Amino acid sequence: MLSDIEIAQQAKLQLISEIAGKAGLSEDDLEPYGKYKAKVSLDVYNRLKDKPNGKLVYVTAVTPTPAGEGKTCTAVGTTQALGKLGKNVMLCLREPSLGPTFGVKGGAAGGGYSQVLPMEDINLHFTGDIHAVTTAHNLLAAMLENHIVKGNKLNIDPTRIIWKRVMDMNDRQLRKIVVGLGGKANGMPLESGFDITVASEIMAILCLTTGMTDLKKRLGDMLVAYTYDNKPVYARDLNAVGAMAVLLKDAIKPNLVQTLEGQPAFVHGGPFANIAHGNNSIIATRTALKLADYVVTEGGFAADLGAEKFFDIVSRVIDVHPDVVILVASIRALKSHGGVDKDKLSEENIDALARGCANLDQHIDNVHNKYGLPLVVAINRFPSDTEAEIEFLRQHCNDIGIRVALSEVVAKGGEGGIELAQQVIDALEHDENNFKPIYDLDLPLEDKIRVVAKEVYRADDVVFSNSAAKSLKTLTQLGYGKLPVCIAKTQMSFSDDPSLKGAPRGWKLNVREVKASAGAGFIVALAGDIMTMPGLPAVPAAEKVDIAEDGTITGLF
Repeated sequence: MLSDIEIAQQAKLQLISEIAGKAGLSEDDLEPYGKYKAKVSLDVYNRLKDKPNGKLVYVTAVTPTPAGEGKTCTAVGTTQALGKLGKNVMLCLREPSLGPTFGVKGGAAGGGYSQVLPMEDINLHFTGDIHAVTTAHNLLAAMLENHIVKGNKLNIDPTRIIWKRVMDMNDRQLRKIVVGLGGKANGMPLESGFDITVASEIMAILCLTTGMTDLKKRLGDMLVAYTYDNKPVYARDLNAVGAMAVLLKDAIKPNLVQTLEGQPAFVHGGPFANIAHGNNSIIATRTALKLADYVVTEGGFAADLGAEKFFDIVSRVIDVHPDVVILVASIRALKSHGGVDKDKLSEENIDALARGCANLDQHIDNVHNKYGLPLVVAINRFPSDTEAEIEFLRQHCNDIGIRVALSEVVAKGGEGGIELAQQVIDALEHDENNFKPIYDLDLPLEDKIRVVAKEVYRADDVVFSNSAAKSLKTLTQLGYGKLPVCIAKTQMSFSDDPSLKGAPRGWKLNVREVKASAGAGFIVALAGDIMTMPGLPAVPAAEKVDIAEDGTITGLF
């Protein structure tokens, strides 16, 4: 089989105007970025807002392992399969960050014969949205520190600045830094640091906003520092909102591209689900729901992260919940959760697969029973999977009364997702949907964190550091007690310890820090050793990326 980039480069793309036509969009609705991608006007939703929504298909997965799960390719492949069945369908995905692209994971445009195109553009800069977020974020940092140097009328305490800088790259050296060295002409010495851009509150706001007026209000509500007398300082106090909004005037518009088989796709926004809310933009999703009968979207990482945050945060803002959930599992990943070493995952091992199903079962219980959503398990087939392993996993799902389908979308494109698409349609037509968020917003912040930890992660309890406990008290006093919570933790385990695989029991969630994303509208609780600025591995993916004289890119995956 060809590599992902070879398949993408051999594909014959349709002009973006043709793709727009399939979605019911006119050329007047588009702002083209070349032949194969375009921004879509915010007026489209306003024109269609009274039209009934299509059905929302939400794709999530079991807990990630180095063995691979295949969530994005399953989302793309399901879209292509629904297209083959003659359905009016659109796809909504997040934009890839350059950090993972050049780090460990590689690109995030799907894989094999289930990709979004143009793959190279999507994975490399795309339409500049993430750079716009970076610039807006760092403009605010510059204005904040300039305010202190130039008289400090707001009485800001330089030791209580909570607004750092961001860049869209993995660089552990920048996690904690000192700025303003070199004398008075170069500013005031301050401790600072960098997060990756997708962890910026501005990225979260971009994905949760409903329009320009709402965007400006949310930007203004961002908490950036405290004064010497413990009063909060907001972005609006620095008169930074207008300039930031100008920098984001194009980034707020969703990006239209296409699947390898020609279905329309919005790729917009890029928050990580382990350190942010991990879902594509509300603007893209709600617009797609007006344009198509079926909308396929995905959340970052496993169902305890991206999906939980869609259910408990995003659905409250957009007032839309999934009509059906696809839970992606690979036999390799489940064997990894069952204790098999990476170099032996290609060997048949039913016993390990059975042990690893504990991880699958906890995700199923969360989505289907605790959130009340119809569910289809997608077995993302790898070449090493044996018929006995596939039959075991099918029977396991049948035994617990859960729909299951074999997905071969990587190797076969939409044709390999027909069984999955048919199960999705059947679930939409026949299965009950009793969706309900897992906690009430009236609960205290501490209790909301505890509910997610106990009910979703299966922790025995939550341990708050002294700093976190103090922050919870302060944020409640500031009026943020009724916001939802966004728990930042490792994606590699239900727990806050990445080494604990399967479905760990007998552990406690350690919350070391709590901070407000007041503009985004949630409270972030950082658990365990989670970092908001990743580092590069020993052999970064960047070492394999190159470009030839004729412009052909290699090594991007």
